[in-house]
Amino acid sequence: MAPIVSLMSNEYRAAIRAKVVEGLAMAVPEFTRRDVHVPGVRGKAMTMIGMRRSGKTTFMWQCLADRLSAGTPREALLYCNFEDERLAGMAAADLQWVVEEYFVLHPERRDRQVVTFFMDEVQVIPGWEAFVRRLMDTEKIELFISGSSARLLSREVATSMRGRAMEVLVHPFSLREVLRHVQAEPDRPTSQLAKAARSTIEKHLRTYLAGGGFPEAQGLPPRDRSALLRTYVDVAILRDVIERHGVTNTAALRWLLRHLLGNPASTFSVEKFHLALKSQGLAVGKNTLHDYLAHLEDAFLVRTVWLHTASERQRMVNPRKAYPVDPGLIPVYERAGRENLGRALETAVLLELERRGCEVGYVRTDEGYEVDFHARDPEGHVYLIQVSADVANEETWQREVRALASAASAYPDATPVLLTADTQPPAEALPAPLVWQPACAWLLGDQIPT
Repeated sequence: MAPIVSLMSNEYRAAIRAKVVEGLAMAVPEFTRRDVHVPGVRGKAMTMIGMRRSGKTTFMWQCLADRLSAGTPREALLYCNFEDERLAGMAAADLQWVVEEYFVLHPERRDRQVVTFFMDEVQVIPGWEAFVRRLMDTEKIELFISGSSARLLSREVATSMRGRAMEVLVHPFSLREVLRHVQAEPDRPTSQLAKAARSTIEKHLRTYLAGGGFPEAQGLPPRDRSALLRTYVDVAILRDVIERHGVTNTAALRWLLRHLLGNPASTFSVEKFHLALKSQGLAVGKNTLHDYLAHLEDAFLVRTVWLHTASERQRMVNPRKAYPVDPGLIPVYERAGRENLGRALETAVLLELERRGCEVGYVRTDEGYEVDFHARDPEGHVYLIQVSADVANEETWQREVRALASAASAYPDATPVLLTADTQPPAEALPAPLVWQPACAWLLGDQIPT
């Protein structure tokens, strides 16, 4: 009788042979083009990271389509999804059959021409990282990796890959991508559009701030959208936090998540939250809460922003500001019936800064004023950004201007920008060097006025 392991290996090879043939013949699905930055570094596996359902697999297809458009033949582009019942129980050593079966079909390409493998849901194969590292070292193969498990959502991938991987952050749709999705993307700066077109974009902005950018949620009625987004969060909490990290105090974890998503764009102190839980009779250690917050960030459910300061001590003792990974999550967890346009707009601005690769903090001046963001882009340009939904109220206007002017004095090399939801310029001119820009124009990438 043949060894069971040998029989299983032969079955896996046959299944992989079929998948390779399928993966080379699959038509590229329709997709909304994403503006995701892919590092131009040769010899590295590109690993898609981001929250579940943010569009990582679809973006992988976009990368394949771009190579096809650039002249790469289809037979040099292999897509393979490993979430397949025929591969259940497969070991990492059997992944070598992907390589062998591909080159059986195209032996002329081995060691001569670079081919590209798009490996989706590869995390279902235990030990896949070692296989990928060896593949990068021994074959002329370009790799794109994506998946929905916590191991591929997190930045631990870069560590396990020992420097052979680069992160590709895929957030839910931006405002521009939402407009593109509904065939309403402007072809010129908003300042050059007719009033009707600007009003249409402003309407789409408010829809985006209320509904968010998760691709599957686009166009859904509020009730269905809320149910869908809550499902996303529940699955992420269970699989990417509780199961992955062995969380036992699930009550404290869920209290923390509800607090963060229900109070977006607010300062958060673990110490104060610990006392609040203690007053409710819920026992949990402060260090455990710090760990839970890190787990929620690692699963891309929340983003946090530290105080911008040269002092590490000041940075550590001051509270962070917490944001959801998408503005659409805000109304799902809002229980007080508050108007959240301003908080949603601030969240959208933070996520756009992350998409642009900025280093982000918030500012508290010596006078005690707070500015939402201090951002340094990859080219070294520094911006101070204050976000306000509505500055029609004189008191609000004065508060926002005072804070931004105070921060501008402390950071004279930064460009201070006031972003508002309204597309109409403020009635009162801003004092130099402060500049105003409609939030929709900034989110769409229009040049900041000088």
